[in-house]
Amino acid sequence: MTITAPPVHEDTAPEPTAGRRLIDKVFKAREIAVAGVLVLMLLATQVSNSEFLSEQGVKDLLLNATILVLVATGQAVVVITRNVDLSVGSVLGISAFATGDYLQGGGSSLLAVLYAVAVGALFGVLNGALVSLGKVPALVVTLGTLYVVRGIDSIWVGSQQIVAADLPGSFVGFGHDGLWIVPYLALLAVAVLLCVGYYLRSYRSGRDLYALGSSPEAASLAGISVRKRIMTAYVLCGALAGLAGALYLARFGNVDSATGNGYELTVVSAVVVGGVAFTGGSGTVYGAALGALLLTSINSVLPAIGVSSVWVTAINGILLLLAIAVDRIVALRVAAVLRKQAAQMRSARHA
Repeated sequence: MTITAPPVHEDTAPEPTAGRRLIDKVFKAREIAVAGVLVLMLLATQVSNSEFLSEQGVKDLLLNATILVLVATGQAVVVITRNVDLSVGSVLGISAFATGDYLQGGGSSLLAVLYAVAVGALFGVLNGALVSLGKVPALVVTLGTLYVVRGIDSIWVGSQQIVAADLPGSFVGFGHDGLWIVPYLALLAVAVLLCVGYYLRSYRSGRDLYALGSSPEAASLAGISVRKRIMTAYVLCGALAGLAGALYLARFGNVDSATGNGYELTVVSAVVVGGVAFTGGSGTVYGAALGALLLTSINSVLPAIGVSSVWVTAINGILLLLAIAVDRIVALRVAAVLRKQAAQMRSARHA
């Protein structure tokens, strides 16, 4: 009698190990802590300024966070693989101008957004190829492409400036309208966030990114296509930066050669503050989104309580240092627990 085994779905995630479950619990607690800090900060500000969480105030908070959430989602995927993309600010800027330039010529709004995504993905392919095929450190590659893209942007844009009057009314309206207090941009960002989060958690290729970040050598020995996974992460990051560029134009209705300057540092801060370990292999895109929401909320909270906005950069830096310190402490504690569990299992086998 012939017994037929059930089919194996190549893209179904394997069951997580005990160590993986422990790490997931630790970083889930980290995300809950970030969410708690965010809620307490907003409530304290509301007590100080009763107009802060008005309908318009909540809408502004969500609009301000949308662009950063999108870019942080893509950056989180790259950081999970133990890499980084410092070119996202430049890619956002050139994608925003590409969108505006296309729309000025009478193009469709939907095609303009797809055009921006394609521009971002193209630069993602460049970064991914240099990192995965050229085996050049990601920090060096993306720092170089940051300046390359910025240079191309400056030459292309020159002294030009695209303003809302040059754009279709429906495109600009999409950047401000919404369902009650929830802007359309925020709904789109949440949809992207859920899709990427589901992919990372539920598909083997998504889980491979965590394995790659935990140990590239072990991932390679396990048969994971390291180059393919790194390329996937960078293309996704570039595409989301391009999408963010198009939505930036819809949100602000203004773009020039300086758009996106320095944005990459804010994105990296949001990702690390949100619990994505800079050493790779840990964290979620949801944590990165919470980090983005926290940082953008600080920009709104300080003026609301009468504190100069010059403190924003300093506070962001302090949060980044605290997040790195917490990551290190957590990593040491988790490693100690895993070593203890391994020792107990060995003792049980020899008993």
